[in-house]
Amino acid sequence: MVPFKVDLSDQVAVVTGGGGILCSEMARALAECGAKVVVMSRRLEPLESVVKSITDLGGTAMAVSCDVTDLESLQAANASVEAAYGPCTILVNGAGGNHPKGTTNLERLTPEALADKQLTSFFDLDPAGIRFVFDLNFIGTVLATQVFTRKMAEKGRGTVINVSSMSALAPLTKVMSYSAAKAALNSFTQWLAVHLAPVGVRVNAVAPGFLLTEQNHALLKNPDGSDTARGKTIMSQTPMRRYGKPEELLGAVLWLASEQASSFVTGAIIPLDGGFSAFSGV
Repeated sequence: MVPFKVDLSDQVAVVTGGGGILCSEMARALAECGAKVVVMSRRLEPLESVVKSITDLGGTAMAVSCDVTDLESLQAANASVEAAYGPCTILVNGAGGNHPKGTTNLERLTPEALADKQLTSFFDLDPAGIRFVFDLNFIGTVLATQVFTRKMAEKGRGTVINVSSMSALAPLTKVMSYSAAKAALNSFTQWLAVHLAPVGVRVNAVAPGFLLTEQNHALLKNPDGSDTARGKTIMSQTPMRRYGKPEELLGAVLWLASEQASSFVTGAIIPLDGGFSAFSGV
């Protein structure tokens, strides 16, 4: 259930990464406010339950298979959207993620660790893994935005919401590739907001903090429910002393999606992080 309603009844929303935990919540919220919603990912299977959850409540939604790193795939997806619902007016760039080959298993490199072949430091990262993370998080967002915002620019109306991360504002240990890619995404968000402002297209981003989900539960919680060492560090840096919930992102997303609510907002990167980005550690 959305925290409040905005009127999106004349909008067509495209949500990439729509089968994921966070973006599926966003898709349902946009539909509940009246938008026609298109959820996208490379595989259709994860999208089917999202579409069903929307249509069961009387909303309008469809699933489209799409690879955001492939321009022809995006163009075909856009043609399907326009044939079914008309041009996209809200684009949520949620496709993203990390890859083990772009991630170290060391927070900090010590002289002793240099000789340990079982450990992965910066020097051991696979260029293919780094490239995969950048393609998915950054290039995929750039290409999707090129395809889905052209009609917005022509019509003088539309909004883009990029899904960034706390890791973009202050890079987290281990996830070098992901942090750098999300930092690039933040810069792109602000650059594009300036570029498209004269044609009436707003571009903003939400930057979630630490949310406890099935995907990261083992990283942050021990089997007995206590915090792992990394979880303890996160909690010590989060003034609200708790993890966020996916539904706690929806208010900001709906605000940015609504022309009435945020018509003078562009180039903003909104932290949704329980105060993590505001805390100096002291």
